[in-house]
Amino acid sequence: MYTGFRGRYPNFRKGLNMMVNEELLKLITGRVIDKITKYNAFKIPVGVSNRHVHVTSEDLETLFGKGYQLTKKSDLKQPGQYACNETVTIRGPKGEFERVRILGPVRKQSQIEISKTDSFRLGVKAPIRESGDLTGTPGLEMVGPKGTVWLPRGAIVALRHIHMTPQQAEAMGVWDKDIVEVETFGERHGVFGDVLIRVSEQFELEMHVDVDEANACALKNNDYVIIRR
Repeated sequence: MYTGFRGRYPNFRKGLNMMVNEELLKLITGRVIDKITKYNAFKIPVGVSNRHVHVTSEDLETLFGKGYQLTKKSDLKQPGQYACNETVTIRGPKGEFERVRILGPVRKQSQIEISKTDSFRLGVKAPIRESGDLTGTPGLEMVGPKGTVWLPRGAIVALRHIHMTPQQAEAMGVWDKDIVEVETFGERHGVFGDVLIRVSEQFELEMHVDVDEANACALKNNDYVIIRR
């Protein structure tokens, strides 16, 4: 009786299946490795920003006394930026927060960065803005050990953003002032839209979010995110 090719060579099909399975496994493994490699190359560390203030040298002297200089508590990741030992009280129409940390060095204009939740307690409608864009923003009072400063404007909810160098921006295919989506991982996996790209040789790679945003996706300092394609 004619058994055909497969009947005469019963191991041929088995060997062929093994070859196909091996090639398929190599293909899948290669794609997984590529994805992991790409993720590791482009993963962006997170920095969670609590409420804080930036002050001018003039406002610093009003708050702490003539000739006062900020003292460093700890360096921040961005070069030249640091958390100060000095804190102030910020006060709005409905409430206040004590021991709000100053970040150094001094700036050309004072600015108070809060979360949306903070704005409810203070009683102001702080808009979401890029740092330094203070036109039309509400004011708050800053109280120090030596004096009080009333800011007619300067309270913002910081627009979430990513700091990176030009080399990192080129590798990730983005430009300064681009707006991107960012994917988070972990227990509360999510996607952030409207994330501003900020590019400078002076920056270190880091995404900044406020406490509200971090809590929404269970993020903490030094967690990682990636730009969503």
